[in-house]
Amino acid sequence: MRIVIAGGHGQIALRLERLLSARGDEVAGIIRRAEQGDDLREAGAEPVLLDLESASVEEVAAHLQGADAAVFAAGAGPGSGAGRKETVDKDAAILFADAAVRAGVRRYVAVSSMGADAGHEGREVFDVYLRAKGEADRHVSGLDALAWTILRPGMLTNDAGTGLVRLEARTGRGPIPRDDVAAVLAELVDTPATAGLTLELISGSAPVAVAVKSVAGN
Repeated sequence: MRIVIAGGHGQIALRLERLLSARGDEVAGIIRRAEQGDDLREAGAEPVLLDLESASVEEVAAHLQGADAAVFAAGAGPGSGAGRKETVDKDAAILFADAAVRAGVRRYVAVSSMGADAGHEGREVFDVYLRAKGEADRHVSGLDALAWTILRPGMLTNDAGTGLVRLEARTGRGPIPRDDVAAVLAELVDTPATAGLTLELISGSAPVAVAVKSVAGN
């Protein structure tokens, strides 16, 4: 498969790129800064220099041509203000999904956040973030041209992955290593029977492949 990942230099994305390239997939990661390219090449991915905060749908779609799947794993990051929650976590997510439709890429997996809700209230930066993620999710889930799956991980950690997770429509809150998020994303990309599902993810007792298979088709 050829898989294009938005936010290609992110912590989850780099882990995902290693997993996908190791299993023989052709992977491209969209990055904003050229100096990030070496990290992607080291992970086995082709760096694509493109700023999703200023690119047009046509420009993004050009890089998605011929892809078998697209993964949105970009984020403004914990140190960013409310403005970039809007321009990255919402606007760039919507742009990438629209570009996938334009390019004819059907399989689409988006990394969201537990608690994402377009109707979430509050004025703090984290409130803006949850609202932005929720608005992006609502847009993606309304695109009939996409076989979309939305993944909402719990509290992200840098602990070593265990390969054991809980993946359900509602899990309740809990931590999840980024290693395991990447492993679940790799499995989801390969499992189009999870299309149309919004799934929460925390650490649990089910092996990743088993967890994904158990929700497929539901």
